Formats: sequence, C-alpha cells, structure tokens
Amino acid sequence: MKDLTYDAFMKDVTAYIDDPDDLSRIRDAHDFAVRHHRGQMRKSGDEYITHPLSVAHILVEYKTDPTTIMAGLLHDCIEDTGATFEDIEDVFGEEVALLTEGVTKLGQYKFKGLDNEEAEKQEIQAKNYQKMLLAMSKDIRVIIVKLADRLHNIRTLDSLPEEKQKRIAKETLDIYAPLGHRLGMYVLKAELEDTAFKYLNPAQYRLIAQMISDTRENREEDLDLMRTNLEYLLGEHNFAFDVKGRIKNIYSVYKKMQIRNKDFDDIYDLLALRIIVKNVEACYSAIGVIHSKWTPIPNRFKDYIAMPKPNLYQSLHTSVIANGKVYEIQIRTKEMDQIAEYGIAAHWSYKENRGKVPMTELVSKKLKWYGDLIKFTEESESDEDVLDLLRDDILHSNVYVFTPKGDIIDLPKGATPLDFAFRIHTEIGIRCVGAIVNSKIVPLEYELQTGDIVNIKTSKNSFGPNDNWLKIVKTSGAKSKIKNYLNKQRRDVLVEMGKEAFQKELSTRAATLQLTDKLAADNFIHKGIKTVEDLYYEIGKNTLTANGAINVLIGEEKAKEQELIDAINRRESKIEKSETDIIIEGVDNPSIKLSNCCTPIPGDRVTGYVSKGSGIAVHRTRCNNLQNLDEGRYINVEWGADRSRIYGVNVKLIVSNRDNILAEIINTMTANKASVIQVAANTNKRGEGVIKMKVGVHHKSELETVIRNVKKVRGVFSIERLMK
Repeated sequence: MKDLTYDAFMKDVTAYIDDPDDLSRIRDAHDFAVRHHRGQMRKSGDEYITHPLSVAHILVEYKTDPTTIMAGLLHDCIEDTGATFEDIEDVFGEEVALLTEGVTKLGQYKFKGLDNEEAEKQEIQAKNYQKMLLAMSKDIRVIIVKLADRLHNIRTLDSLPEEKQKRIAKETLDIYAPLGHRLGMYVLKAELEDTAFKYLNPAQYRLIAQMISDTRENREEDLDLMRTNLEYLLGEHNFAFDVKGRIKNIYSVYKKMQIRNKDFDDIYDLLALRIIVKNVEACYSAIGVIHSKWTPIPNRFKDYIAMPKPNLYQSLHTSVIANGKVYEIQIRTKEMDQIAEYGIAAHWSYKENRGKVPMTELVSKKLKWYGDLIKFTEESESDEDVLDLLRDDILHSNVYVFTPKGDIIDLPKGATPLDFAFRIHTEIGIRCVGAIVNSKIVPLEYELQTGDIVNIKTSKNSFGPNDNWLKIVKTSGAKSKIKNYLNKQRRDVLVEMGKEAFQKELSTRAATLQLTDKLAADNFIHKGIKTVEDLYYEIGKNTLTANGAINVLIGEEKAKEQELIDAINRRESKIEKSETDIIIEGVDNPSIKLSNCCTPIPGDRVTGYVSKGSGIAVHRTRCNNLQNLDEGRYINVEWGADRSRIYGVNVKLIVSNRDNILAEIINTMTANKASVIQVAANTNKRGEGVIKMKVGVHHKSELETVIRNVKKVRGVFSIERLMK
C-alpha cells in the first residue's frame, strides 16, 4: 500500500512478536530487501520496496510466524535482484532461503495469455495447480506467502496494460482464490474474487455493485429492524450474544445469479445476519428460539457445526420469514467466526508461548486433506505420484459425502465407494465386500454424489482387492494402496486359512476324509482346482466355503447349481400357452401379445400398440421401447379380473458367489407362490454372481412380495425387475 510505512509495519509486528532475536531478523530482512531493490520502481511509480513490505504486512495481519514474514520481505529478491539463494542462506539460514526460493518458483507458473486454445489453457492451469500444491505439500508457508503476494498485486493492477490485467485476474480467479477457499481464508478469498471479477467482467461487476448500492438503504432498514427483534428475543432468553450484519462479496452474488439462474432480488443471503454466542450449546438453543418465533424456510437449515466443511468452517445456517422478508441467519461461536473469516490462519496465529510449532505441522493436524497430502508425500517415492494425488484427489475434490456418523469426506468427481473405503482407512478398503449408499445397496463402481451417506460393508474373510479394482477406483491414493496390497499378497497365508477352516468343519461333523489332489481335481476342476492346495486356497479366498466343499467330497451336496439350472430350464413352460387377460373396449377377440421387452403383468399400468400385421402389443406404460414408437398407434387397454393365469416376468439378481445360494433363492420364491420358469447364471468382473430368472406370478403384488423376501436371503445384494 502507498501509505504503509516501515514504522507502521513494525508496530503491527511487535503487537504479537516480542522476541528480540526474531524482531532483529525481521528488521535485517527488511534492510536486505531495501538494499537489493534500491532503484527499482513499480509500474505505478512507487518504489519497489512498497510491494514486499505490503506483502509482509498482509502476512502480519494473519499473524504468521517470523520466518514467513521474512520470506514475504525477501520473496522477490532472487527473481528481481542480484541476490542469490546462497546470499539469503548465508544471512538468514536455509529455512528462510528455501521458503523464498519456493515462492520465486511459484511466480514462474503463469498462463500464456487469453488467446490460447482452451485445451492448452486448461493443461497449463492444471500444471500450475500441481506445482503449487507440490510446493505446498513441502511447506504450507510457500502458498501463504504467494497468496499474500497475489493479493497485493491484484490491489495494484490499475497501472498495468489491459491484457496483463485480464491474465492476472483470470489466474487469480482460477487458481489463487480456490486455494484461499481450500484453506478457509474467506476474507482473502472474497477480495481476490471481487477484484479479479472487476477486471474480467467490469460491466457485470458495476451492475451488481450498483444493485447492491441502490438497495442498501432499504436493506439496512430491514436489517436494523430484524437485528432489533433478534436482540430483544435473545435478551429475553438470557443469551450472551452479539449480532452483526454480513457482507456478501460481489462475485458470489454473480455466481449465484448465473449458476442457480436467479434474479438479484431472489438471493436470500443479501439480507444476512450473524449471531455470535458463547458456546456450541448456545448455538443450538438460539436456533430453537429463532425457529419458534419465525417460520423457517424448508430445506434451508444447514448444520455445519455437527458436520464441518473440509476447510474447517462451522456454523448453523437457517433462512426465516420475518416482516415479509427472507433473512439468512448464521449462528456460531467466536472461535467459529474467526475460522470462518480467516480459515486455518485462525489456528496457526503465532504466539510466543506456543513453543514455535511449525505452521505446516499445525495445518496438517487441523486440515485432514492437508495431513493426507503430507503423509502421502513422505511415503511416495516420486514427485509424479504426489502430483497425481494432488491433481486427482485434492485439486478436484468437489464431491462431499458423509460417513454413517456424519463425518464429511471430500472426493473427486467420479469417485466410487471403493475410493471412499480406502480414504477412511486402508484396512476398510481391503476388507470391503459391498457398499450401501443412502440405505440402498449399490455396486462398487457406483459414482458417488454430493450428499450421499456411504456405509461400507466389510468382512474379515474378504479376499481383498483384485486387479479389476484398479479400474474401478478414481483416486490415486486408492490405486496406490491396492497396488501395494496386490504386491504384498501371499498365497500361502490364504492356503493356511483355507486349510484351517476345512479341518474345523470336518472336526465339527466328526467326519474323516482322505483328501488327495486327485479327489480335489475330480470334484472341483470346473472351478480351476487341481490340487489340495488349490482347494484350500479357494476356501481361504472365500470363493468356496468349507461346508460346501465337504458336502461335495462326502456326497452330501444338494443339487449342483448347473444341474439345478438345467432341470428348471428343461421343464415345459405353460406360460406361453396362457391367454392374456387384456380387455380392449369395443373390440372382440383381438389378437394380443404381451411384449417381451417389459413383460407386463396384472397390476402394471399398460398401453396397447397397434403393430402392422401383428395385432396389438401390450407394453408397460413406462416401457422404454414404447416411448420410441408412434403415439398415433397407441390404444387404451386394461387388465381383466381373472387371477388364475400365470404371467412370466424377468428379474436380475446380484449375489454373493457362495454355495447353494441359488437353491435358497428358488426355495424362497416358491414358498411365496411364485414359480421359476427359466434361470441363467454367470459371474461378473467383480466376482459376484449374476442370476437372471423368468418368474411366474399371478399379479404385481405377488411379485413385490417375492422381491421383498428374496432380499432377505443372505448374500443377495440386489434384485430388480428387468426392462429392455
């Protein structure tokens, strides 16, 4: 800033740093910068030293440590003066020199301009992020100094050519503001966004700024009235509190108008108030009092105290209708308010009596994603792996899902339950056998969406990851852990587990068995088993149970799966001979057939289609094929009252590949008055059983009962009615 003086700067420094050695080193860093920048001028006409002094002052405002302040003062010396890394190291030590060099290198990553091809710009932007985040993984202070540097630069863009203004503004909006957001530094992020937006889209900036200004008087009147009402209400209930208005930055208003397609007048949080209370208990008590007084708007209540955002933000949000207006109200403690404004900086604020714990260490303890980054960097053998993690797992973390306990896990778009499992813990991932999302069983390749509640099904007997899992997972962290597991997997451990289970089952039955390679191969060659060790291995992997294996070997096995399938499919089906009970008003003895694509049954809503030369085809009204046919040929049809006929319907099941599961499913169906007409079974790439069946039922309600009870069979992951 033009009017910032060295004395004013040091006054703010000494407000929280009083160690004589630290203060002396900060003064020396300032003098070093003055000497080396002497004679240099900024485009604005100011002496160059005003820039590093202003950057250092921004760092002081965030109460960073002495080393970071010194790096702020020295950050342009290596790039813009004759000073070298060695010069800085000799005077200030290796830590300051490395930090200064890190900031210098970050300054070299720029866009090539706005006229480049979009793909090239995106590639450069991705590389910028990677380099910045790689530096951040080594020392968080590199990014903090760079953010302060960018903040002061964008404050002083007026003196630069328009093309350069736009380049810097776009880089700020695309790279630096998101980094500030990731660190929870709202005040810094908001100023970066608004100032960059002013240069990138001056017309929209002026329009929104003018709309905010034009409505300010009315808004302030509304806010004052609501503030008075809140103060009276909270005082009446003996709260210790503070109520203040909240400033909405211009760019965030613009984004809401664009993304949500809303008018300026429809954005609720322009009328926003913040209530600061004593503790968490008071937050929840206050929200109850407010909701008892004013009507809350449905689906606008958010509890970020119980479920903090990944950048540590905590608060209760609600929108209420009062005085004919909509007000957004945020309720939080003083500490939460500090974090909301300054993000992680609220935790690292330098204090003499703290023992000078490194900022990077403090940040890694508070921000889970940053702690994961540090750990992965330490374990990785190459920068390339780290860059993959940064690009895939952190840079693009824009899907937020919940654990069953309500903890937030941030993942990149396209992430699957397996990614979630490995993010929670390596062992959870390794033992994963299935996933339940929002109380529904989903396949492991299901793409997670923001807001999903994810529950991972694990088993200590799980075989664990296989090569196909590498194709399912999205995150580099999960891929790395799966590869490590596969590389370390030991066949002999699984063989021993299988042998133990086999011997235990034999002992339970008080049975004896002379097990040989020939006996194992004769009975299980269809499963690829040629030796006793192979048999134990398959039992250890849990693809074959000890109980099922012994049943086969001693002759007590129930009908083998394939024999059962063959027997069912050989039976003569009476379904095809059954007449349909379809009524078409005004038509006698029409030629009618039920479409195989959707297999309609009584209870389904149906529509007839007059086909050329084939009579009337009856489809379920929601059939996909019907939607593609000529609506002019549709005809109204309805079911008759006859419930004696049997109708075939196609279903698909995903099941555990365990012994006798097909027999259990068929027994369940027949016990619920359904007949099994056809069966086909195979295995998918995840090793799960896929069973397709044609089931005979009298009515849709009967089918629903069958499905409900089949879901209760152990090992049935899902059952669905098929429609082509």
